[in-house]
Amino acid sequence: MHTTITIDALKVLDAIDRKGSFAGAAGELFRVPSAISYTVQKLEEDLNVNVFDRSGHKAILTPAGRYLLEEGRSLLEAAENLAHTTRQVAQGWETRLRIGFNSLLPAECLFPAIKAFYQLGVPVDVQIVEEVFAGAWDALQSRRVDLVIGADQLSKPAGNFTTAALGKIPFVFAVAANHPLAKAEEPLTEADISRFPAAVAADTSRALPPGHAGIFRRQRTLTVTNIDQKIAIQEAGLGVGWLPLPRIQDALASGRLVARNVHEPRAPIAVHLARHSDAKGKALMWFWNRLSQEQALSQWLQPAPS
Repeated sequence: MHTTITIDALKVLDAIDRKGSFAGAAGELFRVPSAISYTVQKLEEDLNVNVFDRSGHKAILTPAGRYLLEEGRSLLEAAENLAHTTRQVAQGWETRLRIGFNSLLPAECLFPAIKAFYQLGVPVDVQIVEEVFAGAWDALQSRRVDLVIGADQLSKPAGNFTTAALGKIPFVFAVAANHPLAKAEEPLTEADISRFPAAVAADTSRALPPGHAGIFRRQRTLTVTNIDQKIAIQEAGLGVGWLPLPRIQDALASGRLVARNVHEPRAPIAVHLARHSDAKGKALMWFWNRLSQEQALSQWLQPAPS
C-alpha cells in the first residue's frame, strides 16, 4: 500500500519545528536547504494540503501541519523503537520475557532479579504471570510463559524441558485462632477436618489434569484464585487447609493463624526452574542463571539437595 507520508518527510518536519527554520533543519540533517524545501513541497502536493503558512517572513505550521507533525512524532518514535528492537533481536535479546511463578511462592521473590536485570539497560519487556498447581507447567508447555519458577515434579508433562532444582516448600495445616479446630485434640483426624470447608486455590491449568492436594472426599470447599486469597480466608476462619510455611510465618507469629498437627502430615514439595530446552534467548538465560543462584529465594525454600 502506497502512502504519501514518509518517515523521511516527518523527520524533516520535526527538524524544522525544533530548529525554527528550513536552514536549521538542513544543518541538523546534513542536507542543503533546497532539499529540505523540496521534501516539504512534495509532501504538500501529495497531500493536497498546506503544511506551512508562508504569508509572513517565517514559515509557520498550519493547523493541519501541526496535527500532522504531532501525530507523526508518534510514528517516528515507533519507527525508532522498531529499528532498535530489530537490532536487539539480531543480537540475541528477546523483546519480551514472560516469567510464570507458582502461587506457592510470592511475586516478590522475583523482584531482586528483575531489579538487577533493569540495571543492564536492555529494553526487554518483562511480564510476571501467576499460576496455581499444574497451571505452572501448563503455561510453559503451551508457551504462554517462557520460564517458570516453582514448577513441581508431580505435574510435569511429557516434553523436552530443562529443569533446575530450587529447593523444597514445607507445609503446615493451619486454622484461624478462633476456629473450632484451633483447640481440638491433636493429631487432627480426617473426621475432625472434613466437618469444615477446605480452603482451595483453583488450579490454573487449561490442558493438563488439575491438582487438588489435601482435600477429603466428602469435604466441602471454598475456592479462590490464588494462595494469597487462600491464606486470607483461612485467617478469616472461613476454611481450613495446608499452607506453605514460609508464606505464613508472620501470621503464625502474630496468632492470626494456628498450626495444628495432623494424623497424616504433608511432605514438602520440591520445586524447580523450568524452560523449554530449545529456548536460549539472552534475557531468558540471564534470568535462568540468576534465579538458579538467587539468595532471595532462601527465605521461601528449604535448600535443594546437593
